[in-house]
Amino acid sequence: MLERKQLVRDIKKAALARMEDAARTAEDFRAVEKQWDHLDENRERKERDHEVKRNEETIRLGYSNGLIFPIPIIHPSWREVINGDFLPIIYDNAGEIWQLVEDLDIAWLIKMLTNKQQVVLFLTVARFATPQQIACYQDKTDRSVRKLLAAAIESIRDNVAPIIREQIQTDTPDMTLAKRRFLDRYEKEKTVLDNAKSD
Repeated sequence: MLERKQLVRDIKKAALARMEDAARTAEDFRAVEKQWDHLDENRERKERDHEVKRNEETIRLGYSNGLIFPIPIIHPSWREVINGDFLPIIYDNAGEIWQLVEDLDIAWLIKMLTNKQQVVLFLTVARFATPQQIACYQDKTDRSVRKLLAAAIESIRDNVAPIIREQIQTDTPDMTLAKRRFLDRYEKEKTVLDNAKSD
C-alpha cells in the first residue's frame, strides 16, 4: 500500500516537472502556477490537521476552539499528579489560589483581595508572568498592573504584620523564623517610610 502511494506521488511529481519543462506561453505558465497553488493548498491543509495554532491567550487559558491543551510532560505539575498530589491542578486558577497557601491567615488575606488583585497575583506568582504580559492579557497598561500588584502585596503585608505580632506575644506554635524575619524587615521598612513622610 505504501509503495503504491509513493509510486503515485512520484508519477505526479514527474508529470509536474514535464509540465514545467513544456511551458512556453503565458497560459502554460498560468497552468503550472495553478498546479503549484493546488499542491500548496493540499500541503497547508495537511499541516493544519496535524498542528494546533496557539497564541498568548490560548497558552494562558489552556484551551481553544474546544481543544484542551495538556500540560507538557516535563512540567512539574505532571510529577505532582503522578505522586498523587492533585491540589495544584484542581486549584490552578486565580479565584482558588488561596487554597494552595499553607498559612491560614495569609490564605484568608489572599481570599479577601479583589478579583482583579487575585488575577494579577495569580499570574505573577503561579504563571511567572511579567507586568507587560499581564497587561497584554487584560488589555491594560503595565503601570496599572504594577499598581494592582503593589496594592495586593501591601494589603497582605499590612494585615499580616499585626497577626504575627499577636502570635509572638501569645507564643503560638504557628510562629516560624521566616515570620519573625518578615516582621523585622516590615517594621524597619515602615520606620523608614514614616521618617520619609515626616521629613
